[in-house]
Amino acid sequence: MSRVKRSKIAMKHRRNVLKAAKGYRFGRSTKEVEAKVALRKAGAYAFAHRKDKKTDMRRLWTTRLNAGLRAIGITYSVFIDKLTKKGMVLNRKMLAEIAAENPETFERIVTQVKN
Repeated sequence: MSRVKRSKIAMKHRRNVLKAAKGYRFGRSTKEVEAKVALRKAGAYAFAHRKDKKTDMRRLWTTRLNAGLRAIGITYSVFIDKLTKKGMVLNRKMLAEIAAENPETFERIVTQVKN
């Protein structure tokens, strides 16, 4: 069987790994094994935090809604309960945006839900 020299492919792979780990601190940017581990972890964290970002945004909308509602004199939980019972289809993102940008419109929505 003939001998296969792997230097060309191995160097290409090594270069690509180190290029992707550029800017990492200490050995993670210069040592191939550490760079591979760092990249694997970075990918896992990026995936997990893409999911967490959605939760964080929903929490932000809830907080903004609650602040706007308390100024009117109603709590968030009571408002959402009445909104659901009325069958109004407005999501938290839109409600939070309306509360921040158009307080008069938001107040009209709240009075409509209260009655």
